[in-house]
Amino acid sequence: MSTTPTADVNEQPSTPDDSAPHDTTPADRGGLFDRVDVTRGTGLAVLIAGTIGLIASATLSIERFHLFTDPNYTPSCSINPIISCGSVMVTKQAAIFGFPNPLIGIAAFSVIVVTGVLATARVALPRWYWLGQALGTTAGFVMINWLAFQALYRIHALCLYCIVVWIVTPIILIISIGRLFADSDRAREVRSWMWVLLPVWYAVVIVAIGVEFWDYWSTLI
Repeated sequence: MSTTPTADVNEQPSTPDDSAPHDTTPADRGGLFDRVDVTRGTGLAVLIAGTIGLIASATLSIERFHLFTDPNYTPSCSINPIISCGSVMVTKQAAIFGFPNPLIGIAAFSVIVVTGVLATARVALPRWYWLGQALGTTAGFVMINWLAFQALYRIHALCLYCIVVWIVTPIILIISIGRLFADSDRAREVRSWMWVLLPVWYAVVIVAIGVEFWDYWSTLI
């Protein structure tokens, strides 16, 4: 007589093999050598800001070269008596270290662009890299504040491409500093406050420009 096979009552349903490889990426504990994972959006923000800064710095360098070769050359950003790159370029403040300041911008923003490309590609960079970028950008931010003061109260003219650099530098600084903290409630709070302070700084600069050059702006109303 034939028999029909019956299922073994002791047979257990298949379960995932615990020996299979798992994600072994170490947790970020805030160490200098821990790799910091950033979102693609953050990387894209760094890339865009760096590219804008690089273009502005390169354009300024080209304009300065033209002014070197032809003292009568009128830069493209010399629009009126106040927004006049030519008036700014020929001052000693425009060459703090003996060469045109925009050359520093070209070197610095090139690094930022590389950072943005890597971050957008989701390459997790070590925290010491972000620390170095934060320190360098802090130096740049101090420099643009000094240059803004000089432009407003010593040179009495504004450089349009310089203002573009003023806009993007603090954005890069905030993103870089934000990557120095391991993810936590306190870190998120610090990042939030930095983004709150950014428009405050913009507002201070805009008000200073408006007040200092009000005699000219009032003629345009």
